Formats: sequence, C-alpha cells, structure tokens
Amino acid sequence: MLTYDSTGFHLDGSPLRILSGAVHYFRTRPEQWPARLAALRAMGLNTVETYVPWNLHEPRPGEYQRLEELPAFLDEAARQGLWAIVRPGPYICAEWDNGGLPGWLTAQVGRRARTSDPEYLAAVDRFFDALLPAVVERQTTRGGNVLMVQVENEYGSYGSDAAYLRHLADGLLARGFDVPLFTSDGPEDHMLTGGTLPGVLATVNFGSDPEGAFEVLHRHRPQDPPFCMEYWNGWFDHWGKPHHSRDAADAADTLRRILAAGGSVNLYMAHGGTNFGTGAGANHADPPFNSTDWTDSPYQPVTTSYDYDAPLDERGAPAAKYALFAEVLADFAAAHPEQARFLGEALPYELPPVLAPRTVELTGRAPIPFGPTTGHPVPPSFEELGLEHGVVRYAFQVPAERPELPLTVEGLHDRAELRVDGKRVAELHRGAANEPVTVPGGVALELLVSSLGRVNYGPQTGDSKGITGGVRHERQYLHGCQVAAFDLHAPLPELDFTGEGPFARGVLTLDTTGDTWLTVPDGRHGYLWVNGFLLGRYDARGPQTALFCPQPLLHPGENELLLLELGDATPQSVDLLDTPALG
Repeated sequence: MLTYDSTGFHLDGSPLRILSGAVHYFRTRPEQWPARLAALRAMGLNTVETYVPWNLHEPRPGEYQRLEELPAFLDEAARQGLWAIVRPGPYICAEWDNGGLPGWLTAQVGRRARTSDPEYLAAVDRFFDALLPAVVERQTTRGGNVLMVQVENEYGSYGSDAAYLRHLADGLLARGFDVPLFTSDGPEDHMLTGGTLPGVLATVNFGSDPEGAFEVLHRHRPQDPPFCMEYWNGWFDHWGKPHHSRDAADAADTLRRILAAGGSVNLYMAHGGTNFGTGAGANHADPPFNSTDWTDSPYQPVTTSYDYDAPLDERGAPAAKYALFAEVLADFAAAHPEQARFLGEALPYELPPVLAPRTVELTGRAPIPFGPTTGHPVPPSFEELGLEHGVVRYAFQVPAERPELPLTVEGLHDRAELRVDGKRVAELHRGAANEPVTVPGGVALELLVSSLGRVNYGPQTGDSKGITGGVRHERQYLHGCQVAAFDLHAPLPELDFTGEGPFARGVLTLDTTGDTWLTVPDGRHGYLWVNGFLLGRYDARGPQTALFCPQPLLHPGENELLLLELGDATPQSVDLLDTPALG
C-alpha cells in the first residue's frame, strides 16, 4: 500500500520516489500504447499518468462509449512495468474540448458546473459509476498498478465550493478507492486554499522555480511530501500563434532541481500526442482585450497537434529533452536505488517507418450532407440541436421593405461564412473586429457556422457553439430561422463525389504502411479524414501546417482521404510529408 508523510512516499513500507510521465490514452491510438509506455520506462520513469475526458466517454446523456480503453491502457502499463496515476476529473482542463466536460451538460447547468449543484453532481455520479469500477479493481491494494487517484483538477484556479470537492472525494472513497487521493493546484496561496481538502494529499503544478513552489506547498501542507503533479517541461500551441519550445538543457536542470529538493514528479507531458477529431480545446484571454486584429482574438483555439515540445514527440520518437531527462533520472537512480524502484525490466520497442513524400490529387467533390431543415423562431445553439461539433446552416429572409442596413451576428461561436442570395460575401470570426457588412431588404441570408474548441480553462469554460445570441438587421432581430446541421461526430454518410462542393476526395495507394504527416497546401481551414477517421482540423494560419497520421490508420492498398474545406479555397491535393511541420 502507498503511504506518505512529510519526508516522502512508501510502498509496502519501502521508500518510493514517484517518477511519472503523462501519456493520455485518448491522444494516442491503442496500437501505439506499447511503444509509448516502453519509451517512458526506458527513459527511467516508473509511473504513467493519464487524465480521463468525460465528453469522450459520454457524448450524449447516458450513452457511454470506449469505456474499455482506460482499463486496457492501465493493463498495458502494468505489463510494461509501470505504476499508474489516474485523474478522472470530472473536469480535466488538459487543453481538451470544454476541459473534458460534456457540452450537453454544461449547456444544461451553465455556471452551476463544477459546484455542489444537485443536477450537476447527479450527472457526475452517473458517469463515475460507469467509469470507475474498472479503476478500483486495478489499485495496488488489489494487486494492480494504480497508485493514486485525483480529486477534480486545479479547482483552486476556478472556484471555492468546498462541499463540491468533499462530495467528489467521499464518492471516490465510497466506490472503493483506498489508494491515496490527491488534488493538484498552482503553487499560490489562493489556489492552495481553494483547491485542497483536509486529509487529501495536496500537490502542485509548475514549470520552473521548484524550490519556491515546494516552499509554498510546505507552508500550506507541512504534513505532505513535495510532489510536482505537472512539471510543464513544454507548452501547447494556439492557431495563429508561434510554436512553443523550451530549451532542453533548461528543462533538464529544472527536473534535476525537483529531484534534489526531495520531490516526486510527473512530467507534463512525457508524450503529448494528438487532439484527434474535435478534441482540441481553446483558451479565452481575460478582459480588457483591445486588439483589432482577428488573429489576435481573445478566443484562442488550440491546434490539432499536442506535441507539447515533450521528451517524446507527437510521433513517439525521442526529442531533444529525452536523452537529457534520461541522464537526470539515471543519476538519481544511481544515487537513490532504494527510492527509484520499478515493476520489472524495461521492454524494447521500435517505431513504424515513415512514408516517403508524395502528392495525392483530389479528384471528386461533394456538398455538405446536411440533415433535415427545421424552423426556429431564433437561431438555436449547437447544443440545442443535440450537436457537439459540426457545421450548421442558419438561413433567414430579410423583409423586403427594409433599406440597406448593417448586419450583426451576436454570439458567433466560432466562425461563419456569410452568403447573400447564395453568394459568399464575408467570413466572420468569434471575438474579432470583423469588417462591417450591410445588406438590403428582400435578400436571403445564409450563415454557415462551424465550431472550434470549447474553452477549457477559466470562467469561459462551458461556452456554447453556433449562434448563441441572434442576428440583427441594424437593431431589429431577424426571426424565423431555417436550420440544417452536419454532425462531425456522426459516421460520414455515402457522398456523391461527381458534383461540386466543399467536400473533396483522394485515394492514397500504398504497398506498405507507416507514419506520415498530411498537409493541404492550398487549403485555408477545414477537416481531414483518413479511412473514415477524423484526424482533426487544419488551418493555414499555422503554426501547425501538417496533421500527424499514425500507421494504424492506414492499410496496404487504397486509402480514402476526405477533406472538408470551410475557407475561401478549393484545394487540389493533399501532400504527404516525412517530417512534422509544427512551425
């Protein structure tokens, strides 16, 4: 059993320094887990940490999917000789859409999310009842490898509802958890007072100054050992912003100082992976925000890549930090063999080959397969349509007797193509200083609205998608909205590629498979599927200009590439690259 005091951790009575690395099972393909986990063990880590995204596993109320993935990941970690830390939320941040909270739920409860509100807690409890029994069975106290389980996530950065945290902790205990529970927060006074619980281990998250962070933690929790639950050795990227990187030697020096201070550590990230599909979240800058450049909107969506400048890159290959981190961990193990313990020998691993560059021509086109058109007095949000992510066509008729007046779209989340009498006239962006548009009376308006990531951190978490306010012709709202939706989470229907439209198709013929990166050289913004699997969003703004496509998504013979271009472009090809293009 894992126990702790102010001096550190003990497992079954023997000292243990927890040397962990974050690998999110949902940001890698299951076929990739063995190599990723073997690389962690080879680097010198003895533990793997993962979040659990609620919205992935309960996309609609009471409909659970892919619940088998977490226990399978934990079992593979055990086979690889790794203990595990599980962070089930319900909120996870993680730069993941809505911080992992289901959009349908936050649309219902609004600002009551992450509180002791009964409706919100009832939904949490139902999800935990479905998810957690498999984790309970895999605790170290029952012969498994789960060392610790987290209560919520960085709650001190958000709220002060102690009854909410108490409900979560009591619920974990009632479900059978007897390994240590913990919280994690920034090393600041208000965060450590708002996000911790008596009797629950407190840990801190930071990227530098470990001595200062541990001093703050010790001041608040002198009975707890120093533990950096998120050592931010890299960072994530936003569309339209520079790619983040950190000097490897500086990152290794901070790791060495964490260990020298007596701390346990979890590398965030050890391997970042990919925000496949619509998984990428977003951030929202605090007001005031005075920029007039839409690329500097306060709304900042996260890229499809979650490479994070981690020791293992998005493909799983050792990056610059890997060897330096391995050296630090080896030095620690040599000096403290009684603490740097492992569950068996490291297993060998190898990565797939990389495909040679080539170009795939897009030879067929098709319209967006919208569902049935329905009428509404005011434009409904995506959530009101039962839609997590997709494209919605909002159509209005401007009364004939009206003069030419300015058009305003209130609460656009997140981008739209505006058509007047079938002609594209503007592209609108959330939070941007969009060019003013005026329209005369008697015209037909169409707004093709597409979603980006929901805000995953701070007071804007839980934002809705679509048109969340209304459409005004000068000050008068336009009512009588005709709506049709295309659901990005639904299986793609059969498309007829003999016509015109923003969907395009190409065929990649392979003799052998491997990893590759796909780029749309003349595309502006859209989505890319490989053999029916949604890789994610592409965006010409960068910094990322190619999407990682792992080998398990490809097969010998013909592979179908589908592209949905939502910008003012008509892509002609998809190119395969043999190196990443992160900016």
